[in-house]
Amino acid sequence: MGEKELTSKNMKIYCISKNDIIKNDCCNMEETMQTIEKVLIDYKEGNVMLPDKISQIFKQETQERINCMPATLLNEKVCGVKWVSVFPNNPTEKKLPNVHGTVLLSSIENGLPFAILDGTVLTNTRTAAVGGIAAKYLARKDSEIIGFIGSGEQAKNHLIAMKTVTKNLKVCKVASKHKESEENFIKEMKKIFPDIDFFSCNSNFQMAVDGADIIVTATSAQEPNLKAKWIKKGAFYCHVGGIEDEFDVPKLASKIVCDDWEAVKHRKQTISIMYQDGILRDKDINYMMDNNNLQENEMNNENDIDDNMDINLQEHFDENNIEENDNNTNLDNIMNKEQNE
Repeated sequence: MGEKELTSKNMKIYCISKNDIIKNDCCNMEETMQTIEKVLIDYKEGNVMLPDKISQIFKQETQERINCMPATLLNEKVCGVKWVSVFPNNPTEKKLPNVHGTVLLSSIENGLPFAILDGTVLTNTRTAAVGGIAAKYLARKDSEIIGFIGSGEQAKNHLIAMKTVTKNLKVCKVASKHKESEENFIKEMKKIFPDIDFFSCNSNFQMAVDGADIIVTATSAQEPNLKAKWIKKGAFYCHVGGIEDEFDVPKLASKIVCDDWEAVKHRKQTISIMYQDGILRDKDINYMMDNNNLQENEMNNENDIDDNMDINLQEHFDENNIEENDNNTNLDNIMNKEQNE
């Protein structure tokens, strides 16, 4: 379905489909990252309203849920809400995507809605863009090896984001619960990045992480699959999912960075549980767009980062697309984000 208009006497609403978004290159990763970085700064400066996400969880063991996620860009005079469903078992049990989103936009000048958009592709790109922004400031500039636990849509988008900011990536290792998923990941991403050598790890998570400069865990599994002992000193870890790493991973980090800690701390994720158990404190978490903090890291990256790691726990303002069941973790910067395929 292409772009359509719903009209009435007093208003016009644009209906924008997934195909419209893709056809018009609305999810160009570099442009998305520039936009998201600006929005993160605007949020810190008080120009973005971001109420708490409302999450209705239907199965605790699999975290099947539907989220309602409102936000307002005050400078742009736009209020929006995203309605996102996350059903991790959909791909294997029902041959359906595990994440689906719809976005409604309204004017805050007259209160009228003006657009309804497919939110699935936007979610996938935005989620990975936040990870890419973190890597821009926190990962080593000379990073050459990236390792993935998880091979779904979020893994694919994160590779695009990481390659956008770390141009020297030469090797990509991927481990998934399913061998076929690893092969599909490599087949698809090799076409985009023919200059990268890809390696399937046959569901061996440790193999994917060993020696990696950048680690991404992007799974819907609620299991501590990433082990601290696998992590290379000075690595950057991007945590996309819920529970994807053992407690020793954040403990190993020299820095933990989060885009919205006040929202993340109450959720069911590794560092959230550690906070609730009294293992982590508020002062242990750095805000992602703390300019002094990130600029200092960016300068350090031109030379050497310390031998520990920074954790970029991506607990975004969104739901991401993650694979049926996969994990990954690396420390040099963790930014917590809100995810799922």
